[in-house]
Amino acid sequence: MPIEKSMRAIAGTFVLLSLSLGYLAPPWWHLFTAFVGANLLQSALTGVCPMERLLERLGVKRESA
Repeated sequence: MPIEKSMRAIAGTFVLLSLSLGYLAPPWWHLFTAFVGANLLQSALTGVCPMERLLERLGVKRESA
C-alpha cells in the first residue's frame, strides 16, 4: 500500500479506535482523537507529517505518478 493511502488508513484507524475507547473506557481517550485531528491540521498547514517520515523510514514507497 502506498504511503499516501497508509497515512489515511492509520489516521482513520486511530480516530475510530480512540472514539471507541472514549466510549467504552474513560473519556480521556477523546484527547487522543483531538491529538490526531490537530496533527492532521498541522500537516495540512505546514506540509510536515511525522507519520509520513516514520513510514518512509520503514520503507513504505510513495504512489507512482
